Amino acid sequence: MYKLSYNFAVSLIVQLINVVKHNNVTLKYIQIMKKQLFFFVLFLSALTLFAQPAIKFDNTTIDFGNIKEEEGKVSKNFEFTNVGDQPLLITSVKPGCGCTAADYTRTEVAPGGRGFITATYDPHNRPGSFNKSIKVTTNEPRFTEGGNVPPHSINIRGSVEKRPPSKFELAGYANSQGGDVRIKDGNVKFELFTNETKQFTIKVMNFSEETSKFELINSLPNYITMEGVKEIKAGEEVEITFKYDAAKRGEIGEYKDLVVFTTQDPNVKIPFTIDVVIREDFSKLTPKQLQDAPKAHVESMTLDFGNVTRNTTPTVELKLYNNGKNPLIIRQLKSSNSLFSVVSDKNEIPQGGFATIMVTLNSRSRRGKQNATLEILTNDPANSHIVVNCTGEVS
Repeated sequence: MYKLSYNFAVSLIVQLINVVKHNNVTLKYIQIMKKQLFFFVLFLSALTLFAQPAIKFDNTTIDFGNIKEEEGKVSKNFEFTNVGDQPLLITSVKPGCGCTAADYTRTEVAPGGRGFITATYDPHNRPGSFNKSIKVTTNEPRFTEGGNVPPHSINIRGSVEKRPPSKFELAGYANSQGGDVRIKDGNVKFELFTNETKQFTIKVMNFSEETSKFELINSLPNYITMEGVKEIKAGEEVEITFKYDAAKRGEIGEYKDLVVFTTQDPNVKIPFTIDVVIREDFSKLTPKQLQDAPKAHVESMTLDFGNVTRNTTPTVELKLYNNGKNPLIIRQLKSSNSLFSVVSDKNEIPQGGFATIMVTLNSRSRRGKQNATLEILTNDPANSHIVVNCTGEVS
């Protein structure tokens, strides 16, 4: 149709030129031909305007029915037709939590052609009913004209039947990791002063039907010692004792140590982490020492980066003053958010002096509000732990 209409319009133009060229027709006839040409150009413009792709789903909701958690992921296809008269292309597929749609028609779908979007739901640890949406954007003009048009929405629903409790859960090892030999709690947290030691135990159980070894892969640092078995019998639960010596560590601040065990299964590695906060003990300082102690003061308890452009790294400075009589020592600088890095131009501040702490926000490809807490540990007996709030809006 487009070709015929175009050829006819060209034919009219040629005729009009020839008529004018040979001067063998009346002005009235020329005007009639010009009107015909105008209407055909208008007709072609309308055809171009309304020529577009259009997606039509066979169903916009798929019901998975009742599914069993222990059977794992389930998938079904949303099929669609391009009911438009231009090629259709899916430009974006954004599924909701627990749902994925990694597989879909990624090439152009011709007018009248068919395509699909595969929706997969993972029922693991999600018992009960679910209703999830998948947002679909295409090259249809309504999405490409710059308006705030909501995407197409397709939905999955169903109900997950909770799996029966595992042998690990029945024994109280619900949060454990590993194979048939497991640590009941893979993490321990505690605080202590620089002159203290901390003793704690962990429980380990062998759920297999034969004796298994239980040995360290990595060597322990000198401030951590361990006492316990190197073998665990079938079905046996044992306790392993650790001792943490802060004095031997010789540092102040927050630290993490990773301990890794191996079992009879060479492919299984069992990690265990120790999170510790070591604080300075000021309890033995004399009144004179307290009077002459350093005094930490920050110029602001908040750092606002304001509006930050993506993939930039702005830096904001913060001054830490020493208003005491002895040098102020920065024991540790720590940020709760990896996007915010922090360094100081000095670690020891003399009486009446200050240090410049530089906080950098690496915005990367993030968007929206970014927050962090900056922790400053010092040797000020009255203010050894300072927390500064950092914020920025990445756009």
